[in-house]
Amino acid sequence: MPFGARVFTSNVDGQFQKAGFAQHHVTECHGSIHALQCFDQCGQEPWSAADFRPSIDEESSLLISELPCCPACGGLARPNILMFGDWNFEGRKYEQSESSLKTWLARTSRPVVIELGAGTAIPSARHFGEELGCPLIRVNPTESDVGLHRDISIPLGAKDALQAISSTLRFGS
Repeated sequence: MPFGARVFTSNVDGQFQKAGFAQHHVTECHGSIHALQCFDQCGQEPWSAADFRPSIDEESSLLISELPCCPACGGLARPNILMFGDWNFEGRKYEQSESSLKTWLARTSRPVVIELGAGTAIPSARHFGEELGCPLIRVNPTESDVGLHRDISIPLGAKDALQAISSTLRFGS
């Protein structure tokens, strides 16, 4: 793969980066739990949440530490995550990442989408893969149906399916 691989994910947990994918190769369409944004939308770009260390009273399930604040205006901060009905999500970082992903896609030839666990309840990743117009390998233990003959349905969990794909490619069986 001369241009490598890219990730489009609706997950907000940063696990692709933890697994070794470079940040600039991951498009997180719903934002990231590892970033904060100004609740009041003062114009401050989202920033790292690494310095926010919440202390929780486990008995009452309440936050006992200070709430995070915007470094620009001092107002309340919130996770940089797109929530249901959320018109205040600061998505410029996502838009830039999506633009970079589209540029990468335009340079590639014969891309293939491997969709892992995307369901119909929150279809962001599912729609992304379907709208590209390239072959799709859909991995999902309960919702693996595909619509086109060129596409492949694998009704397994992600780990089992990826191990089977890797084994098949390695040994040509």
